[in-house]
Amino acid sequence: MKITLTDAGKRFNRDWIFRHLHFEFVDGVSYAITGPNGSGKSTLLQIISGAMTPSEGSMECQVDEKLLSGDEVYKYISITAPYMELVEEMTALEFFRFHQKFKPFQTSLDTEQIISIIGLDLAANKQIRYYSSGMKQRVKLAQAIFSDVPVVLLDEPCTNLDLEGIDLYQHLIKSYVRDRMLIVSSNDLQEYGFCEKRIDMVRYK
Repeated sequence: MKITLTDAGKRFNRDWIFRHLHFEFVDGVSYAITGPNGSGKSTLLQIISGAMTPSEGSMECQVDEKLLSGDEVYKYISITAPYMELVEEMTALEFFRFHQKFKPFQTSLDTEQIISIIGLDLAANKQIRYYSSGMKQRVKLAQAIFSDVPVVLLDEPCTNLDLEGIDLYQHLIKSYVRDRMLIVSSNDLQEYGFCEKRIDMVRYK
């Protein structure tokens, strides 16, 4: 898969968040979108995901040289972000099984294995509303990383994680995101230090 941004910019009302961004994302490479708070990191990630359109320029996604329509992009992308909500009335088992109906997980793993990998075995049948913020973040990371898609988007992926959770995050990246396109939006080196290429949003003000 290839994602191409051509002279892309985004504004809200009269305020430009970023402008004149040219960039190409390709399979098998990890990218970091960096910059201070308010620099447009999350906005750019939402544009890449297809959830938001640029105010100027364009964003195109291609699979095997076929250009995808806006309605098709979501099939190839998984995303997690602090502003995304879980279905808290469900247990973790119920949530992952529900999620699989829309976006299957990698075929080598079943729901129980995924819950074990993220260390929530003892809470598998507990409603997510009773989880700590760190446990909820583990669920968010799992639904994004284990989805069987070529592109994984992570916005501030270590939000609410303790040191053990951060170690888990880095293990998940190393073990389960190989050969896929990974884009991390963050200003925390622990979250993106492994990325091969970086986009500094300050350059596009």
